[in-house]
Amino acid sequence: MHEMGIVLHLAKTLDETAREEHIIKIGSVTLEVGEVSGIMTDLFTDCWDYFKKRHPVLEESILKLETIPAVTYCAGCSGTYETVKYGKECPYCHSTETWLIQGDQCIIKEIEAETE
Repeated sequence: MHEMGIVLHLAKTLDETAREEHIIKIGSVTLEVGEVSGIMTDLFTDCWDYFKKRHPVLEESILKLETIPAVTYCAGCSGTYETVKYGKECPYCHSTETWLIQGDQCIIKEIEAETE
């Protein structure tokens, strides 16, 4: 379960940001989570709810998750397509010379915070 490790890293990053920016309270954190990132959002939210209680600046915060769709590029026809729906093979030219161009990331999009 790598969700716990990601939440720990996120909490550490937010603690550091809070110190640097003189933030006393974080109201919400919005994350963009890739459709094929491997993050199970239910487990991620459970881990967040557990660990935020151990970080005073995050204690009352809300986690907001936004999904980034997975998109694959095909070198055969220079097209893009929905990764989850079609997989590794391009639905247009049937090439397997493809690679993921988005949808595997986890990015902090926005932090709502209260400063000193």
